Amino acid sequence: MVLLRNTQFGKSNEDVRAVQQALILRGRDIVDGATGYFGEQTKAAYAAEQRAQGYTGADADGVPGCASLTELGKVAGFEVDCGVVAATGRIALDQVTFDDPDDNSGQAAMDTYAAEACALTGMDPRFGVPALRTISKRESASNDPRRRVNTVDSNARGRIVSDGHPLNCSRGATQCIPTTFAAYHQTGTAQTPYDVVACMCATINYVRDRYGVSRDGSDFAFRVQQADPGRPPRGY
Repeated sequence: MVLLRNTQFGKSNEDVRAVQQALILRGRDIVDGATGYFGEQTKAAYAAEQRAQGYTGADADGVPGCASLTELGKVAGFEVDCGVVAATGRIALDQVTFDDPDDNSGQAAMDTYAAEACALTGMDPRFGVPALRTISKRESASNDPRRRVNTVDSNARGRIVSDGHPLNCSRGATQCIPTTFAAYHQTGTAQTPYDVVACMCATINYVRDRYGVSRDGSDFAFRVQQADPGRPPRGY
């Protein structure tokens, strides 16, 4: 069993070694071999593996996620424990609702909601609050009612649901696609992505899985460019 949380940049352990061996088996270049340390060589090799699996652009960033690592494990003969995903309150897509609770907007409100989301997901608010503040500012203008749903990007498709918009539109303060919101839903939170705390919790769970963000969130802004006010906006 390989633990997803053990196979992230800067880690040194046997799970990393197993991933390196699998990458080498797949023909990915790691000059130093299976050292057990996840450095730049392993990151580049993992990015090559992601591209081979069909990931493109920012999705082929060399950061192991649950789906790509599970696929690699099928080839190499190991199973993957995705950890955070199993600990969330995953719900079915048809359980997602599209009620808008008309939560507050603005930076101060986002900070309050973010602190609650951090408490629910076990993230240190010193890192989580500023990261979520930045994401919500960039994604929805801090939950501006005019920006709570994106009806113009490539996700804006599918049947029309109860809020009058296509099913797959990104919604909420941090702009969760309903399928992502359902997969990373946090137990005890609302089942609508328009609820800011629920949306932020799903975002935290997602970035931990997709980008390998640590449990305390100390590397949140480093791993997720959209959460870093010092770098240009970039979809996540």
